[in-house]
Amino acid sequence: MRKVKYYLACTVDGFIARENGSFNFFPMEGEHFADLFDSFPETIPANLQEALGIPAENKQFDAVLMGRKTYEVGLNVGVTNPYPSLKQYVFSRTMEASPDENIQLVSDNPVALVQELKKESGKDIWLCGGGALAATLFSEIDEMIVKLNPVVIGAGIPLFSGAIEPTNLELADRKIYSNGFMLLHYRVKH
Repeated sequence: MRKVKYYLACTVDGFIARENGSFNFFPMEGEHFADLFDSFPETIPANLQEALGIPAENKQFDAVLMGRKTYEVGLNVGVTNPYPSLKQYVFSRTMEASPDENIQLVSDNPVALVQELKKESGKDIWLCGGGALAATLFSEIDEMIVKLNPVVIGAGIPLFSGAIEPTNLELADRKIYSNGFMLLHYRVKH
């Protein structure tokens, strides 16, 4: 069975973005990027893959789940199809039509859809964000891969924007870089 993996960047104080959705506070350079590009190339938007010379290869995932606000980060700069090598699902109760034929809009019952996707054959499913969608789909998250950045911002959009059940995590792997960046891989113990 496919797994849902919440692969995300966050601050030490647990935020994935500022309250306005911006995330320009994350360091944009460091030794960890080579590892991330090598291990998770499909999570780099296609326009950046080409610019950075990253091969379009699906190593971990073949589907991505995004909330509307996460999707709109690219849409606001003209990127309608950010991950063409992945099956893309955007969860929104307000978008009336998909801006791109490659984007499947989901307006109701996200948990049921994800349960069906998990039963399909294929690679794992990347939960890209945001915090509200992660809280809604928490029962379906099998693993969390946290890119913990050595920065604090004090307020913003948390990892989970909504109440979830207290849940233990099992550290499956970790890598700590000299610049303070940590890649933490957890199994969720539902």
